Amino acid sequence: MSRIHLLDGTYELFRHFYGNKRRGADGSDDRPYSAVTGVLGTVTQMLEGGATHIGVATDHVIESFRNTLWPAYKTGEGIEPALLAQFHPLEEALVAMGVATWPMVEVEADDALASAAHIAATDERTQQVCIWTPDKDLAQCVVGKRVVQVDRRSGQIRDEQGVHDKFGVAPAFIPDYLALVGDSSDGYPGLPGIGAKTAAKLISRYGHIEQFPDDVLRDKRERALLFKNLATLRVDEPLFRNVDELRWTGPTGTFAVMAGKLGDARLSARVERAQRLVETVNTSNAPQ
Repeated sequence: MSRIHLLDGTYELFRHFYGNKRRGADGSDDRPYSAVTGVLGTVTQMLEGGATHIGVATDHVIESFRNTLWPAYKTGEGIEPALLAQFHPLEEALVAMGVATWPMVEVEADDALASAAHIAATDERTQQVCIWTPDKDLAQCVVGKRVVQVDRRSGQIRDEQGVHDKFGVAPAFIPDYLALVGDSSDGYPGLPGIGAKTAAKLISRYGHIEQFPDDVLRDKRERALLFKNLATLRVDEPLFRNVDELRWTGPTGTFAVMAGKLGDARLSARVERAQRLVETVNTSNAPQ
């Protein structure tokens, strides 16, 4: 039985970029790939903590099919060039590190995480799926205690009850909830006059938006359904066949050179030590 760790690489890249205290006021940094090495350090820390199966989803491009549905949906506009320049190097570095990596183009990294969670949860060898991101929309993927969301900012682990405690609705209703209240980080506003408490009460009373009586949303119904479509993550991306493909077996032969080029040669030694640790864990768990 394996615990599967799914990481939002784009979120982690932003987190490390803006958490870097060495950046100047103009965004400059004498380490142009510091956010990349920060993410790699996070993945290494997970391996050092005993993780054996990891997958990382990234936004290879910012725009997706959702921009066609709602032009105001989030775009790459306004992203600092120093951050944008690290998107593709992160993907290359993760692959060199030997980590299962999913760079998304037509759909978003969140859709990849949702798809990966769906595939992993249906594999009988999976003990638990942990989705590492604070994004509200990923809460819809939580299933009992089998698929949980780990909020790196707060340190909270949200199972199904945890999602209900935070939002007032079960995971399956998160797209409805976000359609009503909006999601500023994704660029859609929700419906005017409906806040978190009202949205939870409406969903508790009527269920999904499609089940709302016509007089509840009136002329705003179609807009609500559009926003629900934006908030609904796709789970049909064929990222892998079974969880064995997410087992980390060590870096490729190019990783040490790449770590040096990224400005963190010590990272290679950490990854090598993590590999020895994982090999020990795999050996101890092997059937006798």
